[in-house]
Amino acid sequence: MTGTGSAHAIAAAVRRGETTATAVVDTTLARIRAADGELNCLEAVLEDRALADAEAVDRTVADGADPGPLAGVPFAVKSLFHVAGVPTTAGSLIERDRPASRADATAVGRLREAGAVLVGTTTMDEYAHGFTTENNHYGTTRNPCDPRRIAGGSSGGSAVAVASGLVPLALGSDTNGSIRVPSSLCGVFGLKPTFGRVSRAGSVLFVTSLDHVGPMAANVADLTTAYDVLQGHDPADPVSLDVTPQPCEPMLATGIDGLRIAIADGHFLRVADADGTAALELVADALGVQRRVTVAESARACAAAHLITAAEGGQRHATALRQRAQDFDPKVRVGLSAGALLPAVHYLAAQRFRRWYRAEVRRVLRDVDVLLTATTPCAAPAVGQATITVDGQEELVGMGLGLLTQPWSLVGLPALSVPVQRPGQLPIGVQLVAAPHSEAALLRTAWALEDAGVLTVATATATAP
Repeated sequence: MTGTGSAHAIAAAVRRGETTATAVVDTTLARIRAADGELNCLEAVLEDRALADAEAVDRTVADGADPGPLAGVPFAVKSLFHVAGVPTTAGSLIERDRPASRADATAVGRLREAGAVLVGTTTMDEYAHGFTTENNHYGTTRNPCDPRRIAGGSSGGSAVAVASGLVPLALGSDTNGSIRVPSSLCGVFGLKPTFGRVSRAGSVLFVTSLDHVGPMAANVADLTTAYDVLQGHDPADPVSLDVTPQPCEPMLATGIDGLRIAIADGHFLRVADADGTAALELVADALGVQRRVTVAESARACAAAHLITAAEGGQRHATALRQRAQDFDPKVRVGLSAGALLPAVHYLAAQRFRRWYRAEVRRVLRDVDVLLTATTPCAAPAVGQATITVDGQEELVGMGLGLLTQPWSLVGLPALSVPVQRPGQLPIGVQLVAAPHSEAALLRTAWALEDAGVLTVATATATAP
């Protein structure tokens, strides 16, 4: 499927006057009309707003002013982000009944201030509870590499919008892997920044102590620019870190010299199947990495993340579960109800373990700058498939797909899924993990892999319509 072109190429062409933001958006909207019927990755297409924003970018260019680093670049956002004038559904029926949002979420606003043009909101698992984007209310989002397979979730619509070339950038959220899992299954880049590094203000949260916001893109440079635009303190988000932004784009070309890189073994190797292991080996070989390290009790970290997710998510929706239970997606209702009834002693035990595991991870990262794992245990399962085999055991798809991403979310580390080039095979990602505030190390490593030809080449090649 022909794509929109990279964000960098589009912005450069718009700034130079070789095309207009309006022309880019017109072409993007036409592609969405042609393709989304099969993919079902966009919940709402914001045609009038997008064209108005594009015209504003063109006026800025005509006036000789700087339109921003993402001038005219189309983007989409997961439907849990507030967009002014649009109901924020979070993939649910209940939220759809509420008044339209009055203002954009901080992350949406920062991309627009950089010149990007919002063209739509994307499909997701209801209230971000899931890893498949098979939504009982809004339908199943299809993997563009094989429509018989799931896109992953809960940011599945955002991953598909990028992977299919409809937009070069999209926003997602990540509680236990909801940016990285669909990025892996659809073959795009997805970054979960350090907890608190990108504002969550103006989004419908799922789990307060675990939720992250981050970008998805078809190449490293676009992902890096989007992250640099998004990062920074926001007083409207109570967990936003009051630290000076550290632009990563100037650091990409420095490569991996000086970075200590290792493979995470134990749990992380046991959980990955042959596809995940092969992808990991390709990346490790390209980087010249042989060293392995163990992060103890990582399987237990997944269990702790499940408990915290269930308890906080269930309590957040407890009132709606009592008043409008039948309006929930059935599988989401079961999960949230179980969490709402979870005894406090289990939640407290999980939080105690979380503190211990954070110290264990910090111990390992004293001697390692970047850890490598597969991102998902396997490539995309079929639509409607109930279980996958993980380490010889049958696991529910919605539980098993996050077993490699959950431990890092539990302790708020930055993690990046990169799509490995495997011609003729389904996509699967390799996950790069680093210490807090070390996004630059992840992006430098991804840049080196992309330059070496190990990562999937973006399908989008046109610079302008």
